[in-house]
Amino acid sequence: MYDVSRDLVSKALEDIDHQLHELEASKMLRGNLSPAQQLELIKGSETLKDCLEGACYIQECVPENLELKIKIFNEIDELVENDVIMASSTSCILPSKFSETLKHRSQIIVAHPVNPPFYVPLVELVPAPWTCPKIACKTREIMEEIGQKPVSLSRELPGFALNRIQYAILNECWHLVKENVLSVADIDTVMSQGLGPRYAFMGPLETAHLNAEGMENYCQRYGETIYNVSQTLGAVTRFEGASLENVDRQLCEMIPVERLAERRDWRNARLAALAKLKQDMDEQK
Repeated sequence: MYDVSRDLVSKALEDIDHQLHELEASKMLRGNLSPAQQLELIKGSETLKDCLEGACYIQECVPENLELKIKIFNEIDELVENDVIMASSTSCILPSKFSETLKHRSQIIVAHPVNPPFYVPLVELVPAPWTCPKIACKTREIMEEIGQKPVSLSRELPGFALNRIQYAILNECWHLVKENVLSVADIDTVMSQGLGPRYAFMGPLETAHLNAEGMENYCQRYGETIYNVSQTLGAVTRFEGASLENVDRQLCEMIPVERLAERRDWRNARLAALAKLKQDMDEQK
């Protein structure tokens, strides 16, 4: 690992040590090595050059800032060999935006993980227009080998897949609060106690497929209703102003800002339990 702040690398190693022991306790630790043995294989580097020496795969994790991404990939570009995979963790920035002028631009790909990645294993793989197909295939192989669940987009588009779906949900949730149809707590209940439990094991398309005698039958039954209701969905809006103040106030009443770290631990524990359940059920197939 490398960061311009050596203190962040030290803190990251401490956090990794903590998480490895938590994974062991929840029986979710991958591989055959103990937490101590795994930590021994993770090192901090003094310079970017030292970090990249001998690498076959690089995962960039700098903040979501296009200028910063351009800067760091230009630095990486001067240090890597041919065929080294240069992956970005960006959740929204198109890979073409920070790779067009690189000498090794055919080796660029977005490998966007979902937080926290050990318990939510999806990784979106998004090529730039000039990404070599071999790079995309090898990246998918690596993600599968380490236990993640990759999905491969055929081309780049804003928001990739996860955020396009997530933003559609958030936009309608915002509309329902703005129009005083539901409270913030009740909207989150719709997901956590309604859609969420199903979507934890299958996607919306399979859910529809199972809710009728197949997808064609589902559309015959509900297609007109879906179309008519969809015409009434809220317009795309900016999350700002009085609506933002209202949503933020309700959320802070539910979870005060000073308790966010505690709530994240609560979230991670439940995601770990769900991930273990899904793993056990998959092994019983």
